[in-house]
Amino acid sequence: MSKIAFLFPGQGSQYVGMASDLFNNSVEAKEMILTANDALGINLSYIMFNGPIDELKQTEFTQPAIFLHSVVLTSIMRIIFPAAAAGHSLGEYSALVASGAIQFYDAIKVIRIRGQAMQQAGIDKPGTMAAIIGMDADKVEELCKEAESEGIVNCANFNSPGQVVISGSVDGVRKTMELCKAGGAKLVKELVVSGAFHSPLMSSAKDKLKNALDETHFYDSKFPVYANVTAKSVTSKDETKNLLYEQVTSPVRWEETIINMIADGYDEFYEIGPGKVLTGLLKRINPDVICVSIDKYADVEKYL
Repeated sequence: MSKIAFLFPGQGSQYVGMASDLFNNSVEAKEMILTANDALGINLSYIMFNGPIDELKQTEFTQPAIFLHSVVLTSIMRIIFPAAAAGHSLGEYSALVASGAIQFYDAIKVIRIRGQAMQQAGIDKPGTMAAIIGMDADKVEELCKEAESEGIVNCANFNSPGQVVISGSVDGVRKTMELCKAGGAKLVKELVVSGAFHSPLMSSAKDKLKNALDETHFYDSKFPVYANVTAKSVTSKDETKNLLYEQVTSPVRWEETIINMIADGYDEFYEIGPGKVLTGLLKRINPDVICVSIDKYADVEKYL
């Protein structure tokens, strides 16, 4: 018997038209999407279906949009039941809803606050992020430390072998980029982001999120969810809440998470949500593992 795990994407996977086919083909999907609009008091589905892309790319809309797309898909996938889950950054919330650790209606409200707080933190303390490809993670960490004299910078995402994202102040990140180029990285690319996510520059967002998390009801998970902060499985509600708080300023240990899941016997993965980012990362981490991406209604139909 294969052991199934669900993976949920984070920010960057959004696209105009996302989830519109789910809305049009499934009564349940339609109800969930309209419920989300009501919960947030905004016409989120209009932005998802019609854009413009610049509006959809604003963190306060991107985060609930990706979450909603993922959770709707999970809800209408009828015959596949995961034994574990993980999500990349924002995707951790989708994983927790799938595991029963937090209710959909509560989670989307927390995510809206998280998105707004992170967007505001990016305005108050402007920063940037950059992808470093083809360099060992330890070396990138070392160069971040070397660049700290220029400004705050740290590794934000350990995505796959030789793919690390750094985050911090503009000067700190750009100095690290120079050092990585000089040190032989294959590709160094600044990312178009609205803030320095998963860095200390997000600490104001962390404080705002804490209040929202404290007011939200959490439950013990029905199955293990692997946390970004530790790359280890969690089921306890108190630990889950604390890790979501820490996640805002901590690196996403994605490569380690996947390695740990495979070591724990999970051998069939489903990426649930917009895009195929995590499927690509999984192939780079371990090309022998099955991964299916579920994004469109046509992908779900096979399992109804």
